[in-house]
Amino acid sequence: RPGQLLFTYLHLAPDRALTEGLLRAGVTAIAYETVEVKGRLPLLEPMSEIAGRMSIYVGAYFLGKQCGGSGTLLGGVPGVLPGRVVVLGGGTSGVNAARTATGLGADVTILEVDLERMRFLDITLHTAHTLYSNEAHLLDLLPEVDLLIGAVLVPGARAPKLIRRDMLRRMRPGSVLVDIAIDQGGCAETSRPTTHDDPVFVEEGVLHYCVANMPGAYARTATQALTNVTYPYIELLAEHGLAEACRRRPELVSGLNVQAGRLTCRAVAEAHGLPWTPPEV
Repeated sequence: RPGQLLFTYLHLAPDRALTEGLLRAGVTAIAYETVEVKGRLPLLEPMSEIAGRMSIYVGAYFLGKQCGGSGTLLGGVPGVLPGRVVVLGGGTSGVNAARTATGLGADVTILEVDLERMRFLDITLHTAHTLYSNEAHLLDLLPEVDLLIGAVLVPGARAPKLIRRDMLRRMRPGSVLVDIAIDQGGCAETSRPTTHDDPVFVEEGVLHYCVANMPGAYARTATQALTNVTYPYIELLAEHGLAEACRRRPELVSGLNVQAGRLTCRAVAEAHGLPWTPPEV
């Protein structure tokens, strides 16, 4: 309703219907995932950490033959090579996926476009490889991949489609794609949102795990982690209102996606071809 303040995850870029519904309702909506502090997304990070680690757990499980996977054990055993994991994106979810996969003993490669980030990953993840992310490198890697993790993020915007259907055909039958980016539309042409009750489908022989709310599977951990970072903002908004909260914590302004019938997040406006208006606080 008009005058109502909504503070939660919104992921509006891939969801025009929700965007238009919020605009019609006249609410003011702050998206956790676009609140930015010095280049960080502190309200998204806990869920990215969980989703990144979880992506390896579920990917390893669905590689099992009983699930339709290739029957490859990610960590291998003495005398048998480990499975190969490729992580698209070296942000929070990507680094947590890589860390978990290397802990299992998998052969891990992270594709990233930021050289400074790759230097950081090289120092912190000693057993993972880093490679500049481009189509040529990805095409070279796909035929040998057992588990592909989509961990790309453009804050507030639709995820770029890095995996086309024809590229997917290069992967081995029974390999697995876990598309963490599905909440922003997914990074593969073939991805579509699934649920925890029915999490997987097959396209071009590749199992797709595309659950839009991955951390919901670990609700206890997710709730505690999210409350740790959101509660100070919730308390501030409840006690002092939007204008004063934004004055005290200016990063809240970057979280304003919708304000009284106006679209105030440029990335969302561009995703839907709708007019953008700067936020007013």
